[in-house]
Amino acid sequence: MAIAVSLPLLVLAGSLALIGWTYIGYPLLMALMARGWARPVVTASWEPSVSVCLCVHNAMAWLPAKVADVLGHDYRGRLELVVIDDGSTDGTGEWLRALAGDARVSVQSMDQRRGKSACLSDAVALARNEVLVFTDVRQHFEPGSISRLCEALWSGGYRVVGGALAFRSAEGYARSLDAYRRYEAWLRRNESASGSVVGVSGALYALRRTDMPVPPQGLILDDVWVPMMVARQGGRVGLEPRAIAWDQPCANPAQEARRKRRTLAGNWQLLALWPGLLLPWRNPLWLRFVSHKVLRLLVPFAMLATLVANVVLLNAHPVMGVLLAGQAAGYVLALAGWAWPVLRRALPVRLASTFLEMNAYAALGLLDYLRARHSHLWSSSEAPASAPRAPLETRR
Repeated sequence: MAIAVSLPLLVLAGSLALIGWTYIGYPLLMALMARGWARPVVTASWEPSVSVCLCVHNAMAWLPAKVADVLGHDYRGRLELVVIDDGSTDGTGEWLRALAGDARVSVQSMDQRRGKSACLSDAVALARNEVLVFTDVRQHFEPGSISRLCEALWSGGYRVVGGALAFRSAEGYARSLDAYRRYEAWLRRNESASGSVVGVSGALYALRRTDMPVPPQGLILDDVWVPMMVARQGGRVGLEPRAIAWDQPCANPAQEARRKRRTLAGNWQLLALWPGLLLPWRNPLWLRFVSHKVLRLLVPFAMLATLVANVVLLNAHPVMGVLLAGQAAGYVLALAGWAWPVLRRALPVRLASTFLEMNAYAALGLLDYLRARHSHLWSSSEAPASAPRAPLETRR
């Protein structure tokens, strides 16, 4: 029994195609290109002067350990740490000012909060060295990471290079996100091998000072805006998986939700600030950007459209009943994982819960962007009890 062409059928087919391309078709294309049309970059030992730039707000739970980690890193070239305090009220500014006698550290404290992008501009202005390395306060570097980033930049094949964000062993809620993180890391490795990634991790990325654009005030996602600006100038954006920033996995669902929603609100903001990204003749990474970033923002609405169109067409063909049953089973598994987190130990529940969760954040991120006037302001995540602390000799 054939199904007559109708608006609900077109909506159903289009929505399924969008979801399928976003999470299956595009990643498989990148994997195919990485295998058959890889574009390796020549690397060589290179030790330029490096400025590690760090912006913080109320970061005392993490800051002493971070400063000790950067200053004790095994990079053999000249290294400085530039820290901008964005109006902290927890003693961060006072602690940083006590480092004034250390020639390796430059500090600037602001009385009022202005947001990360303004602080990044200040950090770049203070930095004195050839290569800029950007990082966040929570993570610490794997030995050799800065050297790996510089080696990847040496030939100019990469104009921006990102490191890998890795997590210590995860338990509970954090473990339920492992499959999503592995999938995302696999996709980004294939994007890098075949051309360029459309964003890097703010936990660890580097570029030459001469390539650094000035981020606009109020920007949320510097780790997407900076690479896309460099790509617009003809530069390639890649990954160096041996440069690693180690982080503690988030075990708090509410905290992870805030972080993801802010990131996705940042994607919506980026489209509003830079609509040219949607035009293939103005964005050299158009296919990658649209497939990896834009379509993911639309998937939650495609999921809703799929469900509604499926219900409307339920009596049109037996296959519609099978499709609706499959959707219902997916939502039941996801909601069960939300209601009873212990069920996430089962892989089907874990996958369904994470998929629905991430797409819910994309829709909520749009609402956050539309109603939040200060979404560019941020604070450091709360440190768990096991957060690393600085050695006594680094405390002033």
